[in-house]
Amino acid sequence: KAGHVIVPSARLVPDNDPTTLFTGSGMQPMVPYLLGQKHPLGTRIADSQKCFRSGDIEEVGDNRHTTFFEMLGNWSLGDYFKGEQITWMWEFIINEIKVDPKNLYISCFEGAEKEGIPRDTFSAELWQKLFKEAGIDAKISENPEQDGMLSGDKIFYYSAKKNWWSRGGSIEKTPVGDPCGPDSEMFYDFDPDLKQNFHAKSYFKNDKCHPNCDCGRFMEIGNNVFMEYVRTSETVYEKLPAPNVDHGSGLERFAAAANNDNDVFNLDIFDTAKLKIQELSGVKYNPILDDKEILGVDRLTQSYRVILDHLRGATFFIADGVYPSNKDQGYFIRRLMRRAIRNGRNLGIKNNFTKLIAEIYIEQYGDLYSELKENKQKVLDAMEEEETKFTKTLQNGEKEFNNIIKNLDSKELSGQEAFTLYESYGFPVEIIEDLCKDNGLKLDKKGFEEARAKHQEMSRAGSEQKFKGGLADSSEIVVKYHTATHLLHEALKRVLGPEANQRGSNITSERLRFDFTHPTKMTLEEIKKTEDLVNEWIEARLPVTREELPKEEALKRGATHLFGEKYGDIVSIYTVGNLDAGKSKVKGENEYIKSVEFCGGPHVTNTSEIGVGENGQVKKFKITKEEAVSAGVRRIKAVLE
Repeated sequence: KAGHVIVPSARLVPDNDPTTLFTGSGMQPMVPYLLGQKHPLGTRIADSQKCFRSGDIEEVGDNRHTTFFEMLGNWSLGDYFKGEQITWMWEFIINEIKVDPKNLYISCFEGAEKEGIPRDTFSAELWQKLFKEAGIDAKISENPEQDGMLSGDKIFYYSAKKNWWSRGGSIEKTPVGDPCGPDSEMFYDFDPDLKQNFHAKSYFKNDKCHPNCDCGRFMEIGNNVFMEYVRTSETVYEKLPAPNVDHGSGLERFAAAANNDNDVFNLDIFDTAKLKIQELSGVKYNPILDDKEILGVDRLTQSYRVILDHLRGATFFIADGVYPSNKDQGYFIRRLMRRAIRNGRNLGIKNNFTKLIAEIYIEQYGDLYSELKENKQKVLDAMEEEETKFTKTLQNGEKEFNNIIKNLDSKELSGQEAFTLYESYGFPVEIIEDLCKDNGLKLDKKGFEEARAKHQEMSRAGSEQKFKGGLADSSEIVVKYHTATHLLHEALKRVLGPEANQRGSNITSERLRFDFTHPTKMTLEEIKKTEDLVNEWIEARLPVTREELPKEEALKRGATHLFGEKYGDIVSIYTVGNLDAGKSKVKGENEYIKSVEFCGGPHVTNTSEIGVGENGQVKKFKITKEEAVSAGVRRIKAVLE
């Protein structure tokens, strides 16, 4: 109604952003425009962005935390500001989704004297006026963290620790040159009559309750960020000539408030999946409140919530092209699935079930997110493969875990015993932690890390002569194979698609081995196309050029790199092909930039060298084997013959 253009959700894995593994907020894809770049669709934008926060994995099990969620957002890019935003939010919350204003509470910025930023009285007073129009005398609390919430308090001033937004996370860490500013958060009170006795001291450390105290009574449902400042130096903040608005609110939390039910897992989006879990396990979803701890729930309810959340997240990730593995984003997908599988076992589910839950989510979300239906079979196949593999790991590892704890003399599992489970049975450390909790044990995590570090040191000692990048030595043939991996990487991207990313390599004088992301076995036709491309580029006599340049410049050129690898400010890149491609007038020569990669070398100086044997005979690139390494990761072995 207010003239915003609705844009589609970005992927869960950020495009062209090596600084983060996941899209964790609706704001993330908008950062270039908040920093001044013109949005092609104008100054008023809105969306529902799918998000994932890996830091919340351990929190899932209570009534509000999920790893995957949809973030509703609207932005003013130098257009409207506080007055319009707050008024529209009030209209939406009170008039559109029918939240009772007596249950709504607001936080505002108290000011930062040291930085010379005043209190946000405009926002507080406007909220107060809107409450008054609804017949509520909303008092403004000056110091809720010290005084708690007093009778009639509805609007609360908080410090920059709670009500300031910057990319650095706090007012002190706001990067120089970045926009920043105060925010005004909205909270819903799920227990205004105190029937659940949230004020009892046994529920939380601070008995002076207020909306931002995390006692469980209140839930933040949205945040209005007012970017009206720019940090120009270590001590100076100046007003932006055209301030921005960034609003974000969890769709599920809005829905929970509209339903007046503080358990987000009671939303109808989870109903069908819950019924399937009940059918498979014979256990009903029945959360109970334990009066001994805040929001305490029984183990079975926690297991339900873990399954519901984790398998939804994994479904969306696999549809976005990220598969369970031991590295990068794939590690978290594997962790989601394995925690869900373990919790299925807790509920008594004995057979594979993850793809059954995934199928439900695909059906429910598929009309809104077409990638789910388009990649349905890939999602189901990946889940079945991962579950089958992990079920075997669980059976062996849990048997050994039970044998170990039978003979424990204390209530702690030693680091060495945990490492034995990790190394010999492939048991992830977070699963070991979960088992320890289930059995009332502590895990010596420091000892585990020491045992793992010792093992890694011993492993390194046996391979001190190896070169970085998996090279056995720097002999001529190894250098040829190394350069060939660059051509292979680019060929795979062209044949299989841009998601075919390197996951590791190992090169000897006999062959090259190359690991890459791809969900399915390559066909004979795909293998042949890949071979042909590599051989075409070898025969094209392409120059191989090394340059040292700033990392940002290398990224601008589109240089590929190992995700998660740490690089310095100055990097080495190798370009296979004509550096002046695009300038030449020779027909066909413009095509010959074939590969640009971060790499430390060594390489040949021309691709033609790859195809020449020791005695001058012609060598061809030949793929000898293509196989699975893990879910979503394939391995190629190839030779020059």
